[in-house]
Amino acid sequence: MKISQRVERVEYSAIRKLSPIAKRAEEAGKKIYHLNIGAPDIDVPDIYFDTFKNIERGALPYAPSEGIKELREAISKYYKDRNINYAPDEIIITSGASEALLFAVEAVADYNDEIITTDPFYTNYNTVFQQLNVNIETFKTKPETGFAIPDKETIEKAVTDKSVAVLISNPTNPTGAMYSREELERICEVAIENDLFIIADEVYREFIYDGNEFVSFGELPGIEDRLILVDSISKRFAACGARIGSIASKNKEFMAAMDKLTTSRLAVATLEQVAAAKLYEETDEYFKKVNEEYQKRRDTIYEELNKIPGVSVEKPRGAFYIMPTLPVEDSEDFAKWLLESFDVDGETIMVAPANGFFKNPEDGKSMVRLAFILNNDKIKKSMRILKEGLKEYNLRNE
Repeated sequence: MKISQRVERVEYSAIRKLSPIAKRAEEAGKKIYHLNIGAPDIDVPDIYFDTFKNIERGALPYAPSEGIKELREAISKYYKDRNINYAPDEIIITSGASEALLFAVEAVADYNDEIITTDPFYTNYNTVFQQLNVNIETFKTKPETGFAIPDKETIEKAVTDKSVAVLISNPTNPTGAMYSREELERICEVAIENDLFIIADEVYREFIYDGNEFVSFGELPGIEDRLILVDSISKRFAACGARIGSIASKNKEFMAAMDKLTTSRLAVATLEQVAAAKLYEETDEYFKKVNEEYQKRRDTIYEELNKIPGVSVEKPRGAFYIMPTLPVEDSEDFAKWLLESFDVDGETIMVAPANGFFKNPEDGKSMVRLAFILNNDKIKKSMRILKEGLKEYNLRNE
């Protein structure tokens, strides 16, 4: 017996790659501050949990494959309040944004087709592409420009006769970049001129800092037939474990394809959908409060990183990630060493080596992605550990 080549070619996520090492460190008694994964520590609103208390007992049937009506209506209203026009029947509920992305790529790309995205990109995009035997093509974004979308000519160089879609995360995981209307319009122009779908991953739309205004692809005219909007409650309401995502599109052929795929997996968990619908009753005051907290954390980690000799970093404008360059030759080796061989008073940190976020791993070899999902005190402790760790690691390697 053998394992399929399809699975053999799938690489471990850069976010969880070091998890076995971290588990051994914790079993040995170390306390680890996890900066490697975007799992918010903000409380989920009470209304989510209260819903479960009031569920009527009895049989628990499958939900409709497309998702329960109440949740699709709630998401539709949420969008319309933000000038994004999707009717409930143009929205399908998925098991997290991960399933939405998997189904979207499966629906638009055949074997050896290409999806275009930024470089760096969210590591699990590549996991999806490898599962489906779809190739990735990228255009570079640079730290010195805040990882901004480059000019149209640079984007166009990534387009080939195998290109079927462009995938954009905004605000961006892993860099924290947030794109302006003009940047998004460049993507739209390339997509229209080359007849590409636009897959918009906007799960971090509520995390925008410094008074900047978020612009959704869903607000831009002329791309209605090619836009696929991926979303989730995981980050928005700190409900990662609920596994409730969604996909929206006005393209009827695409939605028919989605219907086939969602029918094959029967349904998303019923109770979680009922509770998720209630979450959308939260007012904008909730989002404002959460956003203010994350901006404080962003400011803290940025300021602390700037105090560490040899570190260079750009201030993120959105999401809750920051991607510094460290004074090390191999951030993966450094990350392993932090877990296996270093601590400050029994405490250490876990970071995500950035090589797994780049098409060419060499490009991110000195960088890490940090998620500022811990409170300010823990962020300060983590950055002190990072500072002391860099000093000792580099002394050891001299």
